[in-house]
Amino acid sequence: MFITISEKTTPPLYQTIRMTSLAILASAMMQAVLFPQPSAAKEIRLLGSACQAAPSFIERAWPDTDFSRCTVPLDEIISGGPGKDGIRSIDSPEFAPIQQTTLADNEPVISVTIAGETRIYPLQILTWHEIVNDQIADVPIAVTYCPLCNASIVFDRRLKDRILDFGTTGNLRLSDLVMYDRQTESWFQQYTGTGLFGALAGQQLDVLPARLESISEAKRQSPDGRILIPPKGFLRPYGANPYLGYDTSPFPFLFSGTVPPGVKPLEYVVIADDRAWALSYVQDQGHIVDQGIEISWRPGRASALDSRQLAEGRDLGSVIVERVTEAGKTLFPYKISFAFVWFAFNPEADIIRQASE
Repeated sequence: MFITISEKTTPPLYQTIRMTSLAILASAMMQAVLFPQPSAAKEIRLLGSACQAAPSFIERAWPDTDFSRCTVPLDEIISGGPGKDGIRSIDSPEFAPIQQTTLADNEPVISVTIAGETRIYPLQILTWHEIVNDQIADVPIAVTYCPLCNASIVFDRRLKDRILDFGTTGNLRLSDLVMYDRQTESWFQQYTGTGLFGALAGQQLDVLPARLESISEAKRQSPDGRILIPPKGFLRPYGANPYLGYDTSPFPFLFSGTVPPGVKPLEYVVIADDRAWALSYVQDQGHIVDQGIEISWRPGRASALDSRQLAEGRDLGSVIVERVTEAGKTLFPYKISFAFVWFAFNPEADIIRQASE
């Protein structure tokens, strides 16, 4: 099912479309690291006069977004179903000690450590909210998860002289979440952290290292850590998977691109340092050192996109990626995503499946 933004797809219909889309999908597939101040903002080239005029219905929904400033054509954006903030971010997160959690040991989580303080964000909550605006120590962060790309990414919310708060636009690009900041209403690509449209188009958010692991690993690594608890006021079936069987389906949802012949679009890959390793290769090896990057794997983390309940998902295992230097090892930003996502954003790249000679 491919839904293109058009004059006929008006904002009031987004929620209905999204719920219908999810129903169709379900029935069809039934560290402690010290962080420096953010680096000088990187900029991506703007398209200038090639930017397309926004249709009137988009301008009505987004009157404060300057679509004349863009880094990609507007026709690459499609509706994911809900409108602006139809998937609500968590803006006042609450936490409990990790040792008190009742979640299964294999539940997948994102763990973030800053200045010795660790917070753990379960995917069973992020699946339904996609963004958590938080602050650890003196670092404002956005913890994000795009289920369709299985992309778990943590951003520093500081950009130049601003601290940004993020929400969901309800739109996708290359099947990936398009976020927006509430200060300027600029749109951002979640997978890259790049500003797509608006005052901050071309600006780049800093990505922070995080661990993609299981509850069991989080307890072992950070026994004093605190875990995000379900927010009050939301009726969501936390722990249930609305994307039943997605990661074993033959083709991704709401994606119209291609992948190289012989590559399964929803094959899992570990992405770091502008390279991608097949997760199956990482699982077979258990430990890989490649050009200053060390990847470690151990079993015990469930897929968030397999079974009806996250805790019943097949075992994908926990992955940690570190940069190795003469000074030692440091946690390095990485993703566990899909092959189609890797090629969508890196069309000339390859997937590493064996040790280099």
